[in-house]
Amino acid sequence: MTWHRISLEEADAAYEAWGCNCGPSALAAIMGMRLDDVRPHLIGFDEKRYTNPTMMFDALARIGRPWRRIGDAWPSYGLARIQWEGPWTLPGVPMRARYRYTHWVGSWLTAERGHGVFDINMINNGTGWGTFENWRDVLVPYLIHHIPRADGRWHVTHGIEIEIDRGTAAPSGRLPAGQSEGARK
Repeated sequence: MTWHRISLEEADAAYEAWGCNCGPSALAAIMGMRLDDVRPHLIGFDEKRYTNPTMMFDALARIGRPWRRIGDAWPSYGLARIQWEGPWTLPGVPMRARYRYTHWVGSWLTAERGHGVFDINMINNGTGWGTFENWRDVLVPYLIHHIPRADGRWHVTHGIEIEIDRGTAAPSGRLPAGQSEGARK
């Protein structure tokens, strides 16, 4: 298997064809797979149009690369599920109410390049990858602005560390070439 980088054209086509969004996109980016190739691993996505943690764990098991849950931490290489905060995160509100306000991203931390984040909302930069600081300071406020009643805060709910597949042509210890500061607006 060779490493695959998601393109804007592929993302747009998958969105139009089957509603591809942040969950399948983050999974494909971290696994180096095509969007259409992760779709069959996300059982229930076609009906629900979202990816909850159980669906993501099951998809990872189906793909077969070693992974582990790391709580609410950012993974060195893997996936992070983000909770946008608002009235739905107040004490006493059912956990299920929070699920509508979540977002999946890819994470890659290296000593050489720092912390990179893959977010499908940055795919117009040619890779979907950007620095953590750019993601946090530019894209996150933009996304939160479009969530009614969001209070501007967010946190990681699920960190998933994934073993880098050394058998592919994946970059070794480097963020994908072309990492950019751009964000889709």
